[in-house]
Amino acid sequence: MRLKRLHIRYYPPGIFLDYEKGGQLRTKSIDLLNLTPETDVNELLSDIRAAEPLITSSCVEQVKVLICRLQEKVSQKDDRKFYLFRALQAHILPLTNVAFNKSGSSFITGSYDRTCKIWDTASGEELHTLEGHRNVVYAIAFNNPYGDKVATGSFDKTCKLWSAETGKCFYTFRGHTAEIVCLAFNPQSTLVATGSMDTMAKLWDVESGKEMSTLAGHFAEIISLSFNTTGDRLVTGSFDHTAILWDVSTGSKVHVLTGHRGEISCVQFNWDCSLIVTASLDKTCKVWDADSGQCLATLLGHNDEVLDVCFNYTGQLIATASADGTSRVFSAETFQCLCQLEGHKGEISKVCFNPQGSRVLTASVDKAARVWCVNTGVCLQVLEGHSDEIFSCAFNYEGDTIITGSKDNTCRIWH
Repeated sequence: MRLKRLHIRYYPPGIFLDYEKGGQLRTKSIDLLNLTPETDVNELLSDIRAAEPLITSSCVEQVKVLICRLQEKVSQKDDRKFYLFRALQAHILPLTNVAFNKSGSSFITGSYDRTCKIWDTASGEELHTLEGHRNVVYAIAFNNPYGDKVATGSFDKTCKLWSAETGKCFYTFRGHTAEIVCLAFNPQSTLVATGSMDTMAKLWDVESGKEMSTLAGHFAEIISLSFNTTGDRLVTGSFDHTAILWDVSTGSKVHVLTGHRGEISCVQFNWDCSLIVTASLDKTCKVWDADSGQCLATLLGHNDEVLDVCFNYTGQLIATASADGTSRVFSAETFQCLCQLEGHKGEISKVCFNPQGSRVLTASVDKAARVWCVNTGVCLQVLEGHSDEIFSCAFNYEGDTIITGSKDNTCRIWH
């Protein structure tokens, strides 16, 4: 094995190693999820050297420089305010979802008007309209980190794969017998997973357009799904009150996660693939050990349905969104509630962290989105201007741009 190149990953903090093995170029990463401004760099460096044979004395200084750069990034104060940059009359009917590509240079919107549109973030110009679905375009995604493809899942029971650069449709994936309501690319961008109201999930090959496997095991609609970071596991959440962990290469069940007393609304892996979090209409979230399938904790406190849940980039924090109009931040290590985010005047349908993990963004039926401080639970900003409920919101990779999507048929870009 021969090290060819080192490069940095800011969120979550880490270093990529490009190396040669058997004549082939490969990449591995050193995750530095616990890096803080106080971390002793020399101590960390000796730990890395002990664990990673590719880090030899010849590149120690370079690694040290990269760690110091990451430390600088981690310690940057984040006191930005967001201002409306553009309001886009995006579609003639309500939007269903919004999503950024990794760099944040473009984003996509799905709509009841049966189209998905690709937008240039900087100019607010429409780049492409992806037409061809015969019903609502509900689930949408870029194949991040690459961003050269878009997948759209529709109530017409099909998923389509598109070129983000030309707007051309590569494939239409047919096989589901009911609406597709969730989808995801694996991190390697070789597969698309689709989840449907027909109780099935399916895996599709991006290169050939062929169906790779059908994941059958749920007894009700699949409403959410998530790949882990390595791409070898997929978790699906269903209205049958369970989540199922699947082996991606064989399409077989690894674990059935049982314990919720209501429909699952959202499922997600943490970055290092060790934990899964599930949100449910039973007013709780549960945290699961991804290896054993055991429930590690039940996150209590909401007094109405939990509609969304997510980890921050490092996987150390969990944020929840509830129909009770509040959001909460929990520690993924102690499972304690760290703060309650109170101020919305209606249910919160979407929650996400900024990449730095210092802010939480919430979207509500009260027509506003809010930016919160993770450490104090204080509302830092109310993003107002939509004339109907906001159901979708996202930060870009740098955390300096927000998009909000509303039932008022518009999306707003905030800088």
